[in-house]
Amino acid sequence: MDEPAANPIDRPHRRTVLGWIAGLVVVGAVAYAGVAIWISVASSGHVFDAADAPEAPVAIVLGAQIKDGKPMAFLKGRLDVAVELVNAGKARAVLVSGDANGASGDEITAMTNYLVEQGIDGRRIAGDPHGLDTHDTCFRAIHTCGVTKALIVTQGYHVPRAVSLCRDAGIDTDGVNSDCGCAAATLIKNAAREWILSKPKAALDMIRNRDAKVTSPPEDSVQVALSVT
Repeated sequence: MDEPAANPIDRPHRRTVLGWIAGLVVVGAVAYAGVAIWISVASSGHVFDAADAPEAPVAIVLGAQIKDGKPMAFLKGRLDVAVELVNAGKARAVLVSGDANGASGDEITAMTNYLVEQGIDGRRIAGDPHGLDTHDTCFRAIHTCGVTKALIVTQGYHVPRAVSLCRDAGIDTDGVNSDCGCAAATLIKNAAREWILSKPKAALDMIRNRDAKVTSPPEDSVQVALSVT
């Protein structure tokens, strides 16, 4: 038996659908390119290695996963750079910002303890337990902790976004690269997440000008840390 003739509407309909899909792909690619350019321009001239970093009153260290109350490789790399900056006189205080109730544990306590173990005076360390993501860290650093000029320490692929978010929040910020100290697969996974998810989210956060997920009244822990002689 002969097969029924194809519906003549099917082919034009398919072409229309494919055209819409192609259009959406093009729009998405253009939007993504715009995000990448925006972040690159916003952070241009503000990314350094520790040896070349300028001075700032405060070094902000972004939280990351811990294990058994200790920093894992990503976080340890950031903290080691903060130690280097303080010892070189490029920062007088450290603001550790992360999630005190994180899935892996209390990031603030782990970061503070590690810095003290490396010889940093505990009085020079301030902690923000509600730095739930990079945007929130920047927002709270200026609105809660009163930070107006800082170095922000994180891995190289993350630095441009961190700098862009903090500068957008109103902080005169330079970024400082830290080592990963982790397996190549972990680095690739995190870098891919940065490009696919985190950069577009950062652009959306800046466009929306949203508040941090947790807001708090201004407090003086950073100023107290800076007053230590």
